[in-house]
Formats: sequence, C-alpha cells, structure tokens
Amino acid sequence: MHPRMTGMWHHVGAGCGEGRCGGHGRHAGWSEERYHAGGDGGGGLGAAFGVRRPLRFLAWKLELDEAQVTGLAAILNELKTERAQAAVDDRRALTALADAVAGETFDAEAAGRFALVAAALSRTGAPIGVADTLIAAQALALGLTLVSSNTPHFKRVSGLKLENWL
Repeated sequence: MHPRMTGMWHHVGAGCGEGRCGGHGRHAGWSEERYHAGGDGGGGLGAAFGVRRPLRFLAWKLELDEAQVTGLAAILNELKTERAQAAVDDRRALTALADAVAGETFDAEAAGRFALVAAALSRTGAPIGVADTLIAAQALALGLTLVSSNTPHFKRVSGLKLENWL
C-alpha cells in the first residue's frame, strides 16, 4: 500500500470518528470534511458515486465532480467489458484450433507436414511458433490457400499458398 493511502485507509477502514484520531496528525494532507459527512453520502471518499475505491481516490485527487466520475466509470466499464470479450474471443479461437487439431481433420498427413515444416524452419533459424506451424501444415496437407495478414511469418514456409485479404 502506498504510504499516502494509510491515512485514507485509517479513515475508511477503522473509522476516524470522535475519540479515535486524537489529533495524531497522520492524515497526510487528506481533508477531514471529505471523510466525515462531506457531502458524498456520508460513506467517505465519494460513496455516492458507487465506484471502487481507486477510482474514488483518483476523482478526489483530480477534483472531479460526480458527473465527471460517472462518465469516467462508464468508460472504464466499457473498456473492462471489451477486454473481457477479447479474452473470450481468444479462448474460442484457441478452442477451435485445438478441436481441429484433435479432430479427424488433423490426420497423419498433416502431422507429417508439421514435422517437415518445423524441421525446415528450425534449420533456417527462423521458427514461426507451434500454432502457426500447425496452421501451415494443415493448409499444406489439405492443399488449401492460407488467408492471413501475418504474411511475413507464413512466407517462410516453402510451398505454402498464401493470400492477404487486408
């Protein structure tokens, strides 16, 4: 915990009411009225905002009003949701790849191509990673054209038909 947060923690967690502070002077510049019924719903540090403590601290330090904090909280919530959705999309893509590799479509021919491609790339000293090697081997085994925007990676695989649609 940051040293400046201890004063806030004392006020919010332990309470700094009558007889507790005793004028100890460890408030680290925090405003007393901000903590004690300072127009924020009585909960201290902007409890009426309904946001988490770090955002309330930031709002206090930047002297934001309730409307600004509400807008900032909405933006942060959207970013958090987008980040979570991106993680879900990544897991779905990885699951689809794992299903393709584990399924009947990834046969002995594709496994043999994988070994040849991985060995060739290793000899050149420019491997492209296991997932990309699996993708290239599958395209080679099925005689398909690989569509990817990662052309610098896949150009290293000899015999691979490659297109970039972007």
